[in-house]
Amino acid sequence: MSINRREFLQTLAIASAGGLSLNSDFAFAQESAKKFYELPKFGNVHLLHFTDCHAQLLPIYFREPNVNLGIGIQQGRTPHLVGEYFLKANGIPAGTRDAHAFTYLSFTEAAKTYGKVGGFAHLSTLVKQMKASRPGSLLLDGGDTWQGSGTALWTNGQDMADAALALGVDIMTAHWEMTLGEERVMEIVNKDFKGKIEFLAQNIKTSDFGDPVFPSYTIRKMNGIPVAIIGQAFPYTPIANPGYMVPNWTFGIQEENLQKTIDEAKGKGAKVIVLLSHNGMDVDLKLASRVSGLHAILGGHTHDGVPVPVQVKNPGGMTLVTNAGSNGKYLGVLDFDVKGGTPVDFRYKLMPIFSNLIPEDKSMSALIQKIRKPYESKLQEKLAVTDSLLYRRGNFNGSFDQVILDGLMAQKNAEIAFSPGFRWGTTLLPGQTITMENLLDQTAITYPYTTVNMMTGETIKTILEDVADNLFNPDPYYQQGGDMVRVGGLHYTIDPAASMGRRISEMRLNGNLIDADKSYKVAGWAPVSEAAKNLGGEPIWDVIARHLRDIKTVKAVKLNEPTIKGVSGNPGIAPI
Repeated sequence: MSINRREFLQTLAIASAGGLSLNSDFAFAQESAKKFYELPKFGNVHLLHFTDCHAQLLPIYFREPNVNLGIGIQQGRTPHLVGEYFLKANGIPAGTRDAHAFTYLSFTEAAKTYGKVGGFAHLSTLVKQMKASRPGSLLLDGGDTWQGSGTALWTNGQDMADAALALGVDIMTAHWEMTLGEERVMEIVNKDFKGKIEFLAQNIKTSDFGDPVFPSYTIRKMNGIPVAIIGQAFPYTPIANPGYMVPNWTFGIQEENLQKTIDEAKGKGAKVIVLLSHNGMDVDLKLASRVSGLHAILGGHTHDGVPVPVQVKNPGGMTLVTNAGSNGKYLGVLDFDVKGGTPVDFRYKLMPIFSNLIPEDKSMSALIQKIRKPYESKLQEKLAVTDSLLYRRGNFNGSFDQVILDGLMAQKNAEIAFSPGFRWGTTLLPGQTITMENLLDQTAITYPYTTVNMMTGETIKTILEDVADNLFNPDPYYQQGGDMVRVGGLHYTIDPAASMGRRISEMRLNGNLIDADKSYKVAGWAPVSEAAKNLGGEPIWDVIARHLRDIKTVKAVKLNEPTIKGVSGNPGIAPI
């Protein structure tokens, strides 16, 4: 691994900020960068894992949340730890590059020091390095790969299919891929991926006869050891996303079928059995306690960067559960040492991808340039400038979400606005120009329609209660992994630990209590019903692009967040 002289000065700054002494020797700077990514080979079974990249081919900024609440038995447990609590639990020193990668702490200042993260050209270099040192290793893609950017939207996922092939992905499962529709998913799987990438999902069946749509698992021999990888697609796809896009398929957790699949793989000689999951971290933790025979769950969906796997006991022994973050920001490396047909030890490292420390893979860089070339001028259209840090991730709101809410209310002349609690979406630093590409990073979906409806106060409360139950239900199997719907105009109080239907109170508009029987003008976007699609509402990116052009500068963003009850001392929230 080497860096060029253009990267030299920033690498020195990074080395200094990470606790290394400054040295003007170019070779020293190269060596410092190299050491950060040195990971000695261990054992004889090697799995590389990334997930939820959301079509981010270029390096980006991505701020981790300061609110990721755990309620009940989940309070104080991974992944519901933020900031200083997270650092302490995972043994990460404050003020280091790892502290920046895994937390929101001093984000703006740290981002200026350490630079951007991710980027497929940089990820590709690290993947090749890990594969060279680990013969036979498999690269696993946890899904949410074909959606999340302008080019993914405009190419119908082809850009990411091509990038995955170039990256050397061996096996994948899915979630947002399904929003391209059944026909397009099958086209990529049966044409682009045939004989190259295995697309696995034990929990997707045909809606008529319950037949498997995709293979449930594969067994690969690695250094003489049979290794089984089972796929688990997002269980709630037809609920969280439009069901009309996958009308002939059913999903679900399928716990009983998973156990049968594990037993079948074991019966066929698999010595290591791993679930490549898109359930979300809390669901995976519960699942790991209820099924036996899994050695690890490499998870995704909830975008949690989990550097230390959780060891979950179950009737069959113990299962490692982890999650590899999002946006191409991390590469997980799991090594097992198998002796006598049994895993006896493991090592795990979740490696942040600092693009200034890893050189670009030239072939991947060329592919990315080719993908982007037809769209470059459109992507780089300047819409506005931000004076504020703009981000999305957080249980209740994010500053870019607030910009979307404000834009919806202004452009649609609405009293209240709703915006989905999506966890994908990149971050912009103060002073950055907001381009069309940045806006599409927050909005690029295949059902972008905006809506305007008259809703009673009772309906508004029902919506908030339903989403709150999805986020805070004490049973993870009833959680779908998104964040709370973002709300503009309306203020409310929430008690996350209360029972269903009793979490939301004190709903106010302009200081006045909402009347259950009165109707209010509410704007929103991303409706999952086919009826809403047929109304043909204006795409959200057109609405917000117009808003940004109007205001020209995004000033200090005041988040409209609820009053939260019962969270004093909860390590999943850190007010800023």
